[in-house]
Amino acid sequence: MFRFAQPEILYLYLLLPVFVILFIWMRVWRRKALQRFGESPVIMRLFADKSRTKPLIKFTLLSGAAAFLILGMAGPQIGTRTEEVKRKGSDVVLCLDVSNSMNAEDIKPTRLERSKQAIYRLLDRLKGDRIGLIVFAGQAYVQLPITTDYHAARLFLSSISSDMVPTQGTAMGSALELAMEAIGDSTRKNTSIIIITDGENHEDDAVEAAREAAENGIVVHTIGMGTPAGAPIPIYSNGRRVGFMQNGSGQTIVTRLDADALGLVAGAGKGTFVRASNNDDGLDLIMKEVNAMEKKELSSRVVTDFDDQFQYFIGLALLLLVIEFVVSERKSKWIQKLNLFQVRDKNDRYAA
Repeated sequence: MFRFAQPEILYLYLLLPVFVILFIWMRVWRRKALQRFGESPVIMRLFADKSRTKPLIKFTLLSGAAAFLILGMAGPQIGTRTEEVKRKGSDVVLCLDVSNSMNAEDIKPTRLERSKQAIYRLLDRLKGDRIGLIVFAGQAYVQLPITTDYHAARLFLSSISSDMVPTQGTAMGSALELAMEAIGDSTRKNTSIIIITDGENHEDDAVEAAREAAENGIVVHTIGMGTPAGAPIPIYSNGRRVGFMQNGSGQTIVTRLDADALGLVAGAGKGTFVRASNNDDGLDLIMKEVNAMEKKELSSRVVTDFDDQFQYFIGLALLLLVIEFVVSERKSKWIQKLNLFQVRDKNDRYAA
């Protein structure tokens, strides 16, 4: 398996065509400048020792050295084998509410953005644990299957918005059932489900789903995003807020945290309910509960023994630079003495 440790450095290759264009332009400009001084035969005699091809050779050597240097700086690596790595950790499945009410701004900057920030913090703290991600509104979807690839989790998390689930609502029960399916039967012990939502308008029996999860050894925690006083739901157009959602009577809808519902779900799931605020997203308390659980042995197949290959490309770059330094722009004296193409007059031997 081949990879680059720093693939973003490869963008420097875009500069090489620019240097080629500049070199060609300089050659044309120099030729036109010399033509202003006189006729070409006379000018060529003045620069008899100047080689026409060696500047091109030197530029080619410099370009090759730059290409190999960029390749070496990108850190090429070769993975020699895959092996099964065993570690101890827990499975954590996050169920994130992406309904429109999560755009309310009683938790800054919004309930949804603050929830995503909390998950980013969680990813920074996980070590050896596996994580899964489910998004839900009126329906639930698996956004990320259970994995130890935290980089992939960050990528999926960055794409989450309230527009990704067309059906509005807060189907916590469906999210819990989907989370249990994602966990599977063999890994349910030492597993936690964390629901991050405002809890408003849940449409199914989330309490019964949490109770079923607890019976299977899965602990269900809930984090309430929002305030009891609530806030209106903003409407955006082209990135700008243009108003707030209204009901059929033309009154502004105010969405409030349903702490009682979330408390019942956490209680049925033998977990903890935490209400987030602008100062505390509640994640620290939940993670203490997760870390207190007995860790189980997890295994995953990974590519190991990535060997660095940069030294070969750096070495080639240095070699080309040394050759470029040695090559002179003047004609070689022994080639000038060779005179393979000079036409001699037959009377030259009698001259003197």
